[in-house]
Amino acid sequence: MLSENIKAIRKAKGLSQEELAIKLNVVRQTISKWEQGLSVPDSDMLISISEALETPVSTLLGETVVESKVDELKAISEKLEIINLQLAQRKTSRRKMLHWLLISLCAVIVTISAVLIVLNSPYLGWDYSDPETAVVGVAFHAFEWLFVKLAPIILTGVIVGIFLTRKKV
Repeated sequence: MLSENIKAIRKAKGLSQEELAIKLNVVRQTISKWEQGLSVPDSDMLISISEALETPVSTLLGETVVESKVDELKAISEKLEIINLQLAQRKTSRRKMLHWLLISLCAVIVTISAVLIVLNSPYLGWDYSDPETAVVGVAFHAFEWLFVKLAPIILTGVIVGIFLTRKKV
């Protein structure tokens, strides 16, 4: 039992017999003899082995340690593969949604620009003696002024965004 546990834990930790021997200040053949059951380490050495393998002495002396099974690793790798596929699909759908949102924003900016061009600032000919007309005229002028200043910058950013989020073949 001890011999099997030393070997199983050493392998699980990714250590060779030589590496474990160096940690314990013994020769590799000593490790080999322990693992084959030809000899047994004394109590002080058992404590050193447990420290080197970062494993309690009770585990070394206890029941047989089962090495990780290939089936378990395969199941874990399949689950990870599914998770990776789901993450990739989510990323793709977010990219598509952002792409179409940017295209929609571009269409809105172009439509508003076309409407403003067709209307040709109608508020300039309004009678501003009526307070309600004056408020609407000032609000319309403020919107038009702000839109004319910001639309080219936003439109440039949106076009760059559309280009960056397009589907890469």
